[in-house]
Amino acid sequence: MLRKIYSVFFSLVMPFFLVVGCNGNKTATSSTTAENSEKPKVSVPKFDRDSAFIFVAQQLAFGPRVPNTAAHNACKTWLVNKLKGFGAEVIEQNFQARAYTGTMLDGTNVIAQYKPENTRRIVLSTHWDSRHITDSPLAKGAKQAVMGADDGASGVGILLEIAQVLQATPVDIGVDLVFFDAEDYGDGGPNGKSESWCLGSQYWARNLHYKGGIKPEYGILLDMVGASAPRFGIEEYSNYYAKDVVDKVWDLAFSMGYSNIFVEERVGGITDDHVFVNQLARIPMVDIINRPADTQTGFVAHWHTPEDTLDKIDRITLKSVGQLLLAVVYREYAGTL
Repeated sequence: MLRKIYSVFFSLVMPFFLVVGCNGNKTATSSTTAENSEKPKVSVPKFDRDSAFIFVAQQLAFGPRVPNTAAHNACKTWLVNKLKGFGAEVIEQNFQARAYTGTMLDGTNVIAQYKPENTRRIVLSTHWDSRHITDSPLAKGAKQAVMGADDGASGVGILLEIAQVLQATPVDIGVDLVFFDAEDYGDGGPNGKSESWCLGSQYWARNLHYKGGIKPEYGILLDMVGASAPRFGIEEYSNYYAKDVVDKVWDLAFSMGYSNIFVEERVGGITDDHVFVNQLARIPMVDIINRPADTQTGFVAHWHTPEDTLDKIDRITLKSVGQLLLAVVYREYAGTL
């Protein structure tokens, strides 16, 4: 997921939007009190980090999940079956997209829906493909496909465990788990266009699967969420398009004791799946992505290298991110977020 990394000054040159809130100062009434007392009382289930880790390992057993390969097709079948087994209504959104290399890619966005009839919804997403070439300046040896333990499989592992929890402990709110394909088949050259990346999310954003005018209130994207001691800063596009969601997620992380990894620091804008969801689908979506400080690439050392393997995955990080997302879902349902 090489991206054009924009300066933190990005937000200063964007048009200024004044958002006027619709909630004025009102005196509390007995009806308001009654409404609050009727809010469902729910506890947030525990996130099983070992289960999520196993899901990461199972993906890697297929090899690199590069579109148009046998490993990619096998992993898709496994992913679809897992989600169906966890009680989701699954949509396989097939598409074709021409890569920057000229290759026509056969891709599939895998969409798992819980309570698809519910008009109140949120979407949690990640990409499930892996990079077709090791092109980091830190990569050594011959060019090869990337295993993608962190860059791809970590987010999938977390969302699969969330799917398992949603089956065991249902909530009356719509949740969509969207696994984007062909995210990482972009042009990493100096003149590469941002539209060459995130082909699956571009297709999804232009061809939303929702019916009857239903649309999620907001979304959260996971990318590279498995390494030890991560630094999840506030990404500029997220802050520009979905500041309310940023505030909600990072404030919740702080309240849960995760302020050491969900840092209140701005990081440069990145062309990731959330950009196209924001721009094309007009669904506010934030990107939770690991951006270590003071690195040569702006990402973890194993990014786009042969070293993006299972040993880079930290169960503690999987637990922190997964527990946060469960808190978002269950507290959203309870009306306490």
